[in-house]
Amino acid sequence: MNVPRFPVAALTATLVAGVAVVAAVTITSPADAFAATPKSTVINYLKTITGNHIVSGQHNKEPATAPGQYTQQVHDVTGQWPGLWGGDMMFTANDIANRQSVINQAKIEWSHGSLVALTWHACSPTVGASCNFEGGVKTSVTDAQFQQIVTAGTALSNTWRSRMATVVPYLKQLKDAGIPVLWRPFHEMNESWNWWGHRPGANGSLKLYQQMRDYFTSQGLDNLIWVWNVQDNPAGGWASYYPGSNYVDVVTLDAWYKSYPSSGDYAQIQSIAGSKPIAIAEMGKVPTAALLDSQPRWTYFMIWSEQLRGNNSNAEIQTAYFLPRVYNQGEVKF
Repeated sequence: MNVPRFPVAALTATLVAGVAVVAAVTITSPADAFAATPKSTVINYLKTITGNHIVSGQHNKEPATAPGQYTQQVHDVTGQWPGLWGGDMMFTANDIANRQSVINQAKIEWSHGSLVALTWHACSPTVGASCNFEGGVKTSVTDAQFQQIVTAGTALSNTWRSRMATVVPYLKQLKDAGIPVLWRPFHEMNESWNWWGHRPGANGSLKLYQQMRDYFTSQGLDNLIWVWNVQDNPAGGWASYYPGSNYVDVVTLDAWYKSYPSSGDYAQIQSIAGSKPIAIAEMGKVPTAALLDSQPRWTYFMIWSEQLRGNNSNAEIQTAYFLPRVYNQGEVKF
């Protein structure tokens, strides 16, 4: 169950003449809570921890009405909260109707000293504004349809722009609150399971990313830290999906073909990123000391929702969260 961590009143007991007297004591926001912060501060922070530390992260998928359920599981197992909370703008009608709950949770997590990450499993503009995952997010569009989506003035382009417009007010709430967001659109761009992916080259998938950044920037969303992402597909060629250094702030990999990124994966991501921070945006196994020692440049990891308990023992989760390299909530300091 998701338990929002608002400041609460605590009870303390004091012995007076042998009688326990209970008094209410107000607990204020934690001393390590973040103030309003420009996105450059978070980017620079990731650069400073590169090579020496990594922030723990936990994704929270649907339903939107429980946007902290998997983060809560981390705490249940470890007694720690992740240093990075992840959420999603989602796709079903009910979850879209409850996007505000996701934004509220993001505000809570930030106020308690965790970084905020959001992704978006968006419905294809060839289907309705809300959809099921199968056939709506996990679906194909033809090459002709894709070119219409990225060509201004076409019906599909107008539809897609209207879909993007619906998330702007939610992201603007976080901007107005001074909360930078690790924004990861069109994730796993090199994969074919989604409607936006598997189109390399300048007029392919990366064009969607460039157009979204241009549009969101025009809407004043200067709090977004633009996270680019591919999956560890052994076919390689990831650079052919890269939108360019002017469009990307953080370069990330999802590790699903295997439990952990290979040395080749690590090298390929670094070659694309250059001096930009790199991270593991999705993985099912918690990292080990051996992984982090051999691949020290990763700046955060994000365990995927149900994979936390479904693919790791409690002992493995506990070990990962207490590794010397790992920063949890309260340890992330700007």
